[in-house]
Amino acid sequence: MKQDIEIAREAEMLRISRIAAKLGAAEDDIEFFGKYKAKFSESFIKSLEGRPEGKLVLVTAVNPTPAGEGKTTVTVGLGDALSRLGKNAVISLREPSLGPCFGIKGGAAGGGYAQVIPMEDINLQFTGDFSAVAAANNLLAAMIDNHVHHGNRLDIDTRQIAWKRCEDMNDRVLRNIVVGLGSKGDGFVREDHFVITAASEIMAIICLSEDMNDLKRRIDRIIVAYDRQGNPVTAKDLKATGAMAVLLRDAIKPNLVQTLEHTPAIVHGGPFANIAHGCDSVRATRTALKLADIVVTEAGFGADLGAEKFFDIKCRKAGFRPDAVVLVATVRALKYNGGVEKAGLKEENLEALGKGICNLGKHMENLAKYGVPVVVALNRFTTDTDAEIGFVRQYCEERGAGFAVADVWKNGGAGGEDLARKVIDILEKKPSDFHYLYENGIPLTEKIGTVAKEIYGAAAVNYSNNAARAIAKAEAMGFGNFPVCIAKTQYSLSDDPKKLGRPEDFTITVREAYISAGAGFLVALTGDIMTMPGLPGTPAAENMDIDGSGEISGLS
Repeated sequence: MKQDIEIAREAEMLRISRIAAKLGAAEDDIEFFGKYKAKFSESFIKSLEGRPEGKLVLVTAVNPTPAGEGKTTVTVGLGDALSRLGKNAVISLREPSLGPCFGIKGGAAGGGYAQVIPMEDINLQFTGDFSAVAAANNLLAAMIDNHVHHGNRLDIDTRQIAWKRCEDMNDRVLRNIVVGLGSKGDGFVREDHFVITAASEIMAIICLSEDMNDLKRRIDRIIVAYDRQGNPVTAKDLKATGAMAVLLRDAIKPNLVQTLEHTPAIVHGGPFANIAHGCDSVRATRTALKLADIVVTEAGFGADLGAEKFFDIKCRKAGFRPDAVVLVATVRALKYNGGVEKAGLKEENLEALGKGICNLGKHMENLAKYGVPVVVALNRFTTDTDAEIGFVRQYCEERGAGFAVADVWKNGGAGGEDLARKVIDILEKKPSDFHYLYENGIPLTEKIGTVAKEIYGAAAVNYSNNAARAIAKAEAMGFGNFPVCIAKTQYSLSDDPKKLGRPEDFTITVREAYISAGAGFLVALTGDIMTMPGLPGTPAAENMDIDGSGEISGLS
């Protein structure tokens, strides 16, 4: 069995100018990053204003196993299948982070014969967007410390510096650090923190900004600290906005690549859905909608995280109205939710499948609350048995849901044609009645409670004293109309990763909350979730290498 990297390496790629031409873009409309990658120019994006938009299809999933369930693979395979059926389709994805690539989950370019390419480039440095985000983030951090060192004209309370540094790697020892050690010229001593780049507010701003002017307005509003009177100090107060925008000049432009079957793919932005809002950029999605009849996008992890934030944050901010949802399930994820350990997921186990399929049922119920038609896609693995597949099919059909087996890992777009036909049928015959889960005007705690009870199934929400004070302060500062971005484990509907299936009668604990004023939402951290992940006991990095000719091995 070939590895993903081997399949990607054997692919015959078209020059990116030919992919752009499929979308009506000339060579002058794109900015080249070699032969097979490009960014859309600002002038081309502006030229699309006023064009009608195509249909928007969201791909989401059940709660996953630690290895992931192939949601990106299904997204890519569905886009290829739609193209095979004669539709003008574009895929819109997030960029991978180096943290998962070198950690436990692997890359995010799809897999098997449903990948975006060049896979190695996309999974590693790509076009430098993550580096630009980190540079802008850390410039702001440096300017805060520098301002205090040179007299602190803004009277910043050094005990209330809220801005954290970031880097795009899982590094647990950077979660809580002390900076400023040394001589007087080395700055002042204080506690500091790191987040992974994907969870930074700059990443959220890149993903939610409509254009450069909007990006600068959002950077202006970033709250970096509070002064000794308790008033917020912003990036605008530090005069950091212009320089940060300079660093993000190219990063704000969506990237264009292709699938193995040469379907155009826009890959831009990379927030995680468990600790951030988990969707690709508004600019990427809007550009795709202007260029295609059908756009297939994804939101990270399970529907309790990515889909909820896609609907309640991204669609609310950008005005998108999705037309259909594909809910990805796997036999192994449902058995995992039924209590089977990771090592035993390859064995047929109808009893565990029967216990764990309630997780799929809960996600089906949740998505129905948004008024968007749903089809369940079973992402087929080679170890799935006919009996297991039949069990899931019957479960979905008994509940009136569309169902299709997606065999795209093995067969590419051809393995997704049944799913594509069902999506087309929804788009043509079942109009969406999309609406949000909650309205802007209700209190922030009510928004958190609505998500916790309606989507997670919690009985109650408990707030630490610090979280309660932070939320009350956010309301007092005028941010009560913001949506909420809840950070939670991806493995469970609850905030406890060990509570699998469909847990009931549990309490969600919000231990920390803070305002991302530039992004435009309140972040609520639940359970033990961390915004700087750590590497596993055996990180994927241990199996990676490169030979003398430059060929990489072990990247997936």
